[in-house]
Amino acid sequence: MSLSLLRDSDAASRLAALLDSAMDAIISIDARERIVLYNRAAEQTFGWPPDAVMGRPLSMLIPERFRAGHAAHVHHFADTGVTSRRKGEGMVLYGLRADGSEFPMDASISQIDTAEGKVFSVILRDVTERVRARQDLARFATEASAIREQEKTRVARELHDELAQSLTALKMDAIWVRDHLGDDPASVATKLAGMLEMLDASVAATRRISADLRPLVLDDLGLVPAIEWLVQSFTQRHGVPCALDADESLELGEPHATAVFRIVQESLANAAKHARANQVWVRVAREGREIVLSVRDDGQGFRTDADRKPQSLGLIGLRERAQLLEGTVRIASAPGQGTRIEARIPAPRADLEPTA
Repeated sequence: MSLSLLRDSDAASRLAALLDSAMDAIISIDARERIVLYNRAAEQTFGWPPDAVMGRPLSMLIPERFRAGHAAHVHHFADTGVTSRRKGEGMVLYGLRADGSEFPMDASISQIDTAEGKVFSVILRDVTERVRARQDLARFATEASAIREQEKTRVARELHDELAQSLTALKMDAIWVRDHLGDDPASVATKLAGMLEMLDASVAATRRISADLRPLVLDDLGLVPAIEWLVQSFTQRHGVPCALDADESLELGEPHATAVFRIVQESLANAAKHARANQVWVRVAREGREIVLSVRDDGQGFRTDADRKPQSLGLIGLRERAQLLEGTVRIASAPGQGTRIEARIPAPRADLEPTA
């Protein structure tokens, strides 16, 4: 780096060492916006060696569409007389690397008057990971909202198609019974028997819808019995055999128990909807410091390349539930070779501690 603005060579050497040890990129420009200082972190951030940037305009490190605005900002800052200011409050600034790629950054600017004129210094930090995390969070929030709306739509449809229609039919039958109560006792008895069957079916549908929303067995008996109930219900409802391998000693508190239950539930729902399987296998166990659960089928499978949208198999909800607990979900599938969904979630700290 050039420190020609400093007359004392020892002071220049000490300052050079200090600047090169800084974690953030530091760049200084003169009044003509020519680069006069460029530390090692700046070299690592932008990819240009010092010889390629010293004395060159700062605009070479800024995407072309932002250059005019940046120059105006520097001139305005010089006129204010303020010694330092954070740049881009409320917005993302972008830098330009030597390879032509752009990256988001946080930056602050300061100015000092020297014998050779004003010197502006910019301290900046690559915030690519922060911006990516913010974008992921926004995407997860959008996806979660969409999943909740889909769930509400499903429940509303079931309430309309099953309960509302059954209640309407029961009302019509009750009116018929009232109007024919003394005319034909045998027909009335037959009608009442049909009404009782319809009531039984409505009660069963209500319990099923309620269990899909929140299975009471999970609260009353624990995780493993709840998954056993889930597997049995899957087999009864879809006629597909489902084998369960579960660690009977596994006990989890909230929110881990619900997350594990829902991941198994949604994986089975995917298998029922898409797999066309003859057999499904479910495994829930503890492996070291992780809770591992997998749902595997021998169905038609699918391509896992980028051309297939994960939303088509409802995998967004699985990934979201796992990631909220710092876990991961892995999908393995191929046409004609079935599908395996495996989730790994860090076990709660309390469950890892040995009991006295």
